[in-house]
Amino acid sequence: MKVCVVGMWHLGTVTAACLAAAGHHVVGLDFDNDLIEQLRAGQPPVFEPGLEDLLRQGLASGHLAFETDQVAAVSGAQVVWLAYDTPVDEDDRADVEYVFQQAQSLFPDLAADVLLLISSQVPAGTTRRLERAYATAFPERTILFAYSPENLRLGKAIRVFTQPDRIVVGVRDVRARQMAAQLLAPFTDQIEWMSVESAEMTKHALNAFLATSVAFINEVAVLCEQVGADAKEVEQGLKTEARIGPKAYLSPGSAFAGGTLARDVNFMIGLGKTGQRPTHLMAAVLESNEAHKHWPRQKLLELLGDVSGHQIAVLGLTYKPGTDTLRRSASVELCRWLLAQSASLQVHDPRIHTLPPALAGARLCAAPETTLAGCEAAVIATEWPDYLALSADQFVASMAVPLVLDPNRFLAKNVASDARIRYETVGKAAVHG
Repeated sequence: MKVCVVGMWHLGTVTAACLAAAGHHVVGLDFDNDLIEQLRAGQPPVFEPGLEDLLRQGLASGHLAFETDQVAAVSGAQVVWLAYDTPVDEDDRADVEYVFQQAQSLFPDLAADVLLLISSQVPAGTTRRLERAYATAFPERTILFAYSPENLRLGKAIRVFTQPDRIVVGVRDVRARQMAAQLLAPFTDQIEWMSVESAEMTKHALNAFLATSVAFINEVAVLCEQVGADAKEVEQGLKTEARIGPKAYLSPGSAFAGGTLARDVNFMIGLGKTGQRPTHLMAAVLESNEAHKHWPRQKLLELLGDVSGHQIAVLGLTYKPGTDTLRRSASVELCRWLLAQSASLQVHDPRIHTLPPALAGARLCAAPETTLAGCEAAVIATEWPDYLALSADQFVASMAVPLVLDPNRFLAKNVASDARIRYETVGKAAVHG
């Protein structure tokens, strides 16, 4: 099929590259000239394992091209896939109107009976708004609409796209279903067909459920610390209950960050306000998670007192491992707070080679070991595999005070049982010599 993917950031670039690799003829459309030139050279805008190779393969095969000219990009396309990453502000509120306007701007150049497939993160009801807007502007023409919620995860996006457990698609009629099935056939026949509104709501409900699970287990974990229980043991007790199951999203540790889960919780809250229906649980999830974000701060204050003047190491800066994205990173928020408290800060991340202006007061170190040198506390903030090579001996030899805060127990096998190290983690009373 000939496909135009609109919006070349993480979602759009992965979508275009994977579709091309599956044999579709794909044009990626974006209006940023520098970005398109970068993509034409095989350079993705965001680091994602395997994405650069996939882009280069698509370009070399002739199945993938990039355009800034909208008319040229959509010409002959059977499917136009809207894949803008919806902008999210610092309060986890999405700029939906930006995506809506970008979609509307496509209308004049879309051929009759093209399928407009929307995967951008938008609140339920957005597709219907677009349908009405198109019908008003072009009453003499007909195009098809469908919604398929994006399900990519930074660091694992290519595998998730090409080997999905299932794909949710909301359609209005048989023609849209047939076209979507043909488009997705190279990846799976496990498609959950439903109405457009149900597909939109499925995305909100899924992320809200995951967010609720994270907030729930972290509240349990804080109580475990108080009474001397081990939250990881409680986790196993829950997951071996048949009504919950082993794959439940229950793992005590860091608060959720990055804006993705919070964005959909806010969508749910917004829908409730629109219909004057209270969403008490959703609001409480955000409140609980916001409080839990401060676990590292609270532990540092509890153990060091005033952190001013103390030398602290933070290992990992990105939002999560497998990406170079710093936006909405909980680690960056922690670092900014430490700098504001006049702490002396040493940081490391294998994907970050220049610190953003907000962290200008920190020292960026070339290796994990040098980051620890002379520090009175170390925080494991992003779980890069590089850090698994750190031994208890290295922490003890390098640090002035071997105090390790590891919210997710990433280095538990390395250091938790060493009597020389005070090891703090979410959901368990401190382990120390």
